[in-house]
Amino acid sequence: MIKISKYVLYDILRNKVTVAYTIFLLAVSFSLFQMEENSSKAMLSLLNIVLIVVPLISMVFSTIHWYNSYEFIELMLTQPISRKKVLFSEFAGVSTSLLTAFFIGVGVPVLLYSFNSTGLALLLIGCLLTLVFTSIAFLTSVKAKDKARGIGFALMLWFYFALIYDGLVLLVLFSFSDYPLEKITLFLSSLNPIDLGRIFLMLQMDVSALMGYTGATYKEFFGSNLGVLYTIGIMLIWIVVPIMIAARSFNKKDL
Repeated sequence: MIKISKYVLYDILRNKVTVAYTIFLLAVSFSLFQMEENSSKAMLSLLNIVLIVVPLISMVFSTIHWYNSYEFIELMLTQPISRKKVLFSEFAGVSTSLLTAFFIGVGVPVLLYSFNSTGLALLLIGCLLTLVFTSIAFLTSVKAKDKARGIGFALMLWFYFALIYDGLVLLVLFSFSDYPLEKITLFLSSLNPIDLGRIFLMLQMDVSALMGYTGATYKEFFGSNLGVLYTIGIMLIWIVVPIMIAARSFNKKDL
């Protein structure tokens, strides 16, 4: 399993897309820190990159890599290796390469210009979102045999999590604004890893006022140690559940 993961990792690290992704993140991160005298403002701008671009690239790249590696995966399955090990090896290799690109592109500038609890929180959420959306991408790829359908489905999920979900939540909040919605709001935020990451980071940056009247509710819960553990725990569930479902489906799939 480790040998397969190493092969996948080395193969991806030589990929031009991975190199371009790393350079893009590195250029944007350094530019933001150079343009802003206050590193907190640069971190706030970098927040949008981490919440929007990182999930998108993780989803699309992982999906395309899965379909492009299909012949290699079939070759591995002719060997005495279980299907689950092949899938987990692919997941480990792709995840490690994307995490490496993220750490070089965002981690190095953040550690140089803003090495504090906020910077570390940004890196933590960026890494968790990379793993979450790589896991979801593997699930969609296993479920959809056709490449075009798989990529389309991955993009639809990204649109839903990054753009549509916020609108739906706001619609619920305004429609039932006369009722106590504190607990429902907390629950709804757990159903979207991007929302959860956004709330966690905005509280770390102490800009909860930008979240409107729900900011006080978020700050009371997510600002505590229990809230931090809850955020990390939910993110881990978002990583483990999709990849386990993908492994189960891949084990039964007729290749």
